[in-house]
Amino acid sequence: MSKLVTIYGGSGFVGRYIAQRMARAGWRVRVAVRNPNEALFVKPYGVVGQVEPVLCNIRDDASVRAALSGADAVVNCVGILAESGKNKFDAVQAEGAARVARLAAENGVGRMVHISAIGADADADADSEYAVSKAAGEAGVLEHMPNAVILRPSIVFGPEDGFFNRFAGMTRISPVLPIAGGNIEFQPVYVGDVAEAAEMGVTGKAASGVYELGGPQKETMRGLMQRMLDVIHRRRLIVNLPNWIAGIIAWGFDMVQAVTGGLVSNGVLTRDQLKNLRKDNVVAQDAKGLKELGITPVAMDAVLVDYLWRFRPSGQYDAIKDSAQNLRNS
Repeated sequence: MSKLVTIYGGSGFVGRYIAQRMARAGWRVRVAVRNPNEALFVKPYGVVGQVEPVLCNIRDDASVRAALSGADAVVNCVGILAESGKNKFDAVQAEGAARVARLAAENGVGRMVHISAIGADADADADSEYAVSKAAGEAGVLEHMPNAVILRPSIVFGPEDGFFNRFAGMTRISPVLPIAGGNIEFQPVYVGDVAEAAEMGVTGKAASGVYELGGPQKETMRGLMQRMLDVIHRRRLIVNLPNWIAGIIAWGFDMVQAVTGGLVSNGVLTRDQLKNLRKDNVVAQDAKGLKELGITPVAMDAVLVDYLWRFRPSGQYDAIKDSAQNLRNS
């Protein structure tokens, strides 16, 4: 019988790519999610019965244990960018990650891959709760699964990403593109490269340890926005908000979420996210990364046009209209 891998958060952006790779490699894949009915799209990743979504809440021992029953390996992709309701940074990214590792060890699971993030900071005095909880999650994983593979990607891009798609969508309704942390440097990594690294961890082709994953290009936030605008053929004024203005905006949206009891979530900018935009998000010089895994990183230019074309003024017909305009002017 083929081996089984349980992927917690396997229907999310990164998780679904890992699920696809593991299915293609012949593994049975159990996708552990809070809403299995909303994750049925993962079933066609393999043959009938090969990929199955199952109910799981990473905050609950019983459901985490049930989801990894009989598994040969586990992958934890669960993470949040902003707190909402009971999904707090500590509960999900620290306690949840440690819970998966502890129960995996107790049930004799051989290998674990944990998706963390560049910027994970174990300093208890660090400004960002996100960064502190990510570091705590890594520590919890290594405490119970010392041979785990931990992946720390920078911004992850790809067809379903919440980064380039989000800002490209904003250009449809506004002549101005406001950003925070415009001078902060990032090293975006392609989601397929992250999934390949995870597969190597699951199959034992990657040595245990921490890997920081970044693509071949480093760019500031402003530079990434300009690159995106070039791809979608739009001109917009990029405005780098001063920290104090961005802070007021973030505070306002946080207050709206708090006052409504989470009914209106802050999907714009939180105060904690703003704290993360105070330092560069790139691979450290002494860190192991894609090179050590033998993975050649995919450049942004090779992928962005494949999914951002829909944000062009005329979508897929934009290039045709440009050609027609050139003919009229000749």
